[in-house]
Amino acid sequence: MNIAPLNRTTMYSASKYLTFTLGQESYGLPVLHVREIIRLCPITPVPNMPNHVRGVINLRGTVIAVLDLRAKFSMTPASTGDRACVIVLQLSTTTGRPNLIGVIVDAVEEVLQLSDAEIEPCPDFGGFAGTEYILGVATVRGGVKTLLQIEKIFLEEGTISLALSNSLPDSPSLLLNAANSP
Repeated sequence: MNIAPLNRTTMYSASKYLTFTLGQESYGLPVLHVREIIRLCPITPVPNMPNHVRGVINLRGTVIAVLDLRAKFSMTPASTGDRACVIVLQLSTTTGRPNLIGVIVDAVEEVLQLSDAEIEPCPDFGGFAGTEYILGVATVRGGVKTLLQIEKIFLEEGTISLALSNSLPDSPSLLLNAANSP
């Protein structure tokens, strides 16, 4: 599936980012899509899922899929520490009904407000294809925060497909279609 590239104005329109860590690295997601942050809880595995899909949890009567970002990013597995948690993201479906998806992270750091001038485009790694999830990078207090495009993270052929509308509002809305839904 091809997703049209976003222009700089659209890409950086969400100025607040929830930052979190995976190992020694720091990442950020647009806060507009964050519904809540919960403690890591027991996850029910689902057979025949990709390695990065850990399973499902029951969040106050709603069953949501939980993804392991370490596995999704092909990082070395690590034991979960005391600060490990699930960031619950709310995405819009093609039917307009909200869809909740959880992502496991090592620790949540803070909410940052970043101006367009503070966000640099993804560096050129010489054509390496592993940058499809990166929106940009920001230098904060001497450290680099990698800002992620959540619509690309959840794009998995055969499981969830996403499309961006041609006219994006201030915060890009996501359209999700479950491949096996009726």
